[in-house]
Amino acid sequence: MAALSRRSLVSLAATAPLAMPAIVRAQGTPLRIGVLTDMSSWGRDNGGPGSVYAASQAVREVGGSAAGRKVEVLVGDHKMTPDLGIQIARRWFDDGVEAVADCPHSAIALGVSALAAERDRLALFSGPGSSDITNARCNARTVQFTYDTYATSKVVTTALMGQGARTFYFVTVDYAFGKSLQADATSFIQAGGGRVVGSATHPAGTTDYAALLLDAKASGADVIALCNTGQDCTNALKQATEFGLARGGQRMAALGMFLTDVHGAGLGITQNTLFATADYWDMNAETREWSKGYLAAAGQMPTMLQSGTYGVVLHYLRAVQAAGSLDAGRVMEQMRAQPVDNIFVRNASLRADGRVVRGMYLARVKTPEQSKGPWDYLELVREVRAEDAVRPAAESACPLLRKA
Repeated sequence: MAALSRRSLVSLAATAPLAMPAIVRAQGTPLRIGVLTDMSSWGRDNGGPGSVYAASQAVREVGGSAAGRKVEVLVGDHKMTPDLGIQIARRWFDDGVEAVADCPHSAIALGVSALAAERDRLALFSGPGSSDITNARCNARTVQFTYDTYATSKVVTTALMGQGARTFYFVTVDYAFGKSLQADATSFIQAGGGRVVGSATHPAGTTDYAALLLDAKASGADVIALCNTGQDCTNALKQATEFGLARGGQRMAALGMFLTDVHGAGLGITQNTLFATADYWDMNAETREWSKGYLAAAGQMPTMLQSGTYGVVLHYLRAVQAAGSLDAGRVMEQMRAQPVDNIFVRNASLRADGRVVRGMYLARVKTPEQSKGPWDYLELVREVRAEDAVRPAAESACPLLRKA
């Protein structure tokens, strides 16, 4: 396969051998984790080499091995193409890969999640945001570690409505992530007494947003909410500035924005935009120190997707070690039993539906005058508790929560 020939193999030798309890796999077989990401397309900055580095750091943190097996990290470039991504995951599972990580594309992730359940392997997601992954389409072999569209839309729309916004217009990318983001945001707007006065969709990779943004401006909505990410988000924000939407009194909300999108558009364009994030490189001394190494390796600071890839792989490897097994069921049981704890998230937990129950932050993009240096882009306005950010179990459509 042409795509598979592009993958690189990162083999991390053990630097601090761990105990070797009895395991099912043949002795000497490595534990292989596939980082399925975008190495060459529009999602590269939010996954790509940064996610590979993050996964590799998690492997190093456990000493290069777990349950007596050397850990190897494979890299697959899905190029934001669902058929290709699922093809790579299927080949990996055929070749004995135990888990697929990252996967920054919701349509690809939904396919890989179903495949993991079918093959009794694990999907360790940080990249995809669709709340369907651990809601209506949940399964017992998938983890959604970092965020979902329920959490990000709730945090931002609740904040905006608290500031007086009542009418919203959506500009939405036409695939699973964007549709899920708009649907979740709509539910919170309506529950809070607000109204959606219009919406427009666009394909991924759109460069001309003129017609969409002019319609949004004409709607008179208090808030123009972007349900897209990456280059789509930065292009839309740049053109919204050109058309003077903010000068006319309308607020921009980027419901799927990440730190690299702020960087791509610049503070002059994104200043004062509100969005939600699970973490930030500048939260404390530990996150700053980890992120220095990341910056040196990847050339940018990590988004929550990349720090999440580090976190979910680390949580998985700790569970493998504690379970003394590579068996997916036993490892998942251990992942739910042990606390989710690393330098970016403390004392979180993994629920039966696969969703990590953790808090979020409401972030505001700083003005150019407020920024003190490179990558000093965000003010964390407030922390939103896990119980106020994550979909309550009682509202979930996942049958696994009814069995828990």
